[in-house]
Amino acid sequence: MAEPAQAQAPNFASFSEFLPFYLSEHSDRTCRRLHFVGSSLGLGCLLALVTTGRLYWLPVGLILGYGFAWIGHFVFEKNKPASFKWPLWSFMGDWVMWWRMLTGRIAF
Repeated sequence: MAEPAQAQAPNFASFSEFLPFYLSEHSDRTCRRLHFVGSSLGLGCLLALVTTGRLYWLPVGLILGYGFAWIGHFVFEKNKPASFKWPLWSFMGDWVMWWRMLTGRIAF
C-alpha cells in the first residue's frame, strides 16, 4: 500500500534545491548549536588523525559529529535527521550551515 502524498519524502534534483529544506530542518537554535559543536569536534578529530596518523580518531570524530547532531534532532528539533534519507547532501548541508554560523549568517 502506498504512503499518503504528505508522508512521502520530498524529491530534490540538486543540492541547491535540497539546502533550503535542510536548513529548515534546523530551526531550533539548540539543535544548530549541537550541530556546530559536533562538527567542530569532528573536524578536530580529523586534524588529529592527519597529524598523528592514528586511525582511532576517525570513529571518534564520526561518533562525536553525528552524536551531537542526532541529540539535537531527537531531543530539541523533534524530527528525524535528514542524513537518514540524504546522507551525502546532509553532510554537505551541515558544513554549509557550520560555515554560515561561523561567519554570522545564521544565528548561533
